[in-house]
Amino acid sequence: MIVIGITGGLGTGKSTVARMFGDLGAVVLDADRIAHEVMEPKKLAWRAIIRAFGEDVLNEDNTVNRRWLAARVFRDPEARRELEAIVHPHVLKHIKQRLHRLRRRGRACLPRRPGGKRAPRRQVKAVVLDVPLLVETGSQKLVDALVVVTAPPDVQRQRLIARGMSEGDAAGRIAAQWQLTVKEDLADYVVENGNGLDQTRRQVSTIWNRLLAAKRARA
Repeated sequence: MIVIGITGGLGTGKSTVARMFGDLGAVVLDADRIAHEVMEPKKLAWRAIIRAFGEDVLNEDNTVNRRWLAARVFRDPEARRELEAIVHPHVLKHIKQRLHRLRRRGRACLPRRPGGKRAPRRQVKAVVLDVPLLVETGSQKLVDALVVVTAPPDVQRQRLIARGMSEGDAAGRIAAQWQLTVKEDLADYVVENGNGLDQTRRQVSTIWNRLLAAKRARA
C-alpha cells in the first residue's frame, strides 16, 4: 500500500487533486473532514478551543463557528499557532489510526449498494492524505510520496474570492502560509493546477502510474 501525501496552499486545488487520485482507486483521508469530526461538541478539541477562544467561537447549536474562527486566527499568528496546536494532534492521531487499520486489513469496504448489501472488498493500492499543513507539522514522514499542488497567485486569489472571501482577506491568508516554492523543494512530485482540469488530471495519472510501477518493481 502506497501512502501519498497531498499538500499545497490555499486555493491551489489540493482536494481536487485528491479526488482525482480517488477516482483512480486511492482511498482518500481528508484532514479537513477529520478536523470537523474532532471539533464536534463535547470532544476534547472542542473543549480546548472554547478555553482558548471563549464561547464567542460557538454557533447557537454549540458547534464551532469555523468561519469566525478562521477570520480570528488569520489576523493573529499566535492565535493560529494555538489553534493548530489544539487541532492537529487530534487529526494526526485519527489519520494514523486509519492508516494502521488499512495496513492491517489490506482491504477496504466499498460503499453499500442499493438494497443495503455491501459491495465486494477491493485491494487498497494507495491511500491519499489530503493534509494542508502536512509539511508544516512535520508529518510528511507518514507518506511514501509527497505531492505538492501549485497554482499561480492570481488563480489562488480568484478561487478564494469565488468562495466568498474579500480580495484583502484572500491575499492575507495566502501570505500567512508557507511559500509554495518552499514546499516544492520538498516534493517528490509537483502538480501544476492552474491550466484546466484536463491538464491536472493528466499529471495526476502520470504520477499514479509511476508510483504503481515503482511499487510493482519493489514487489
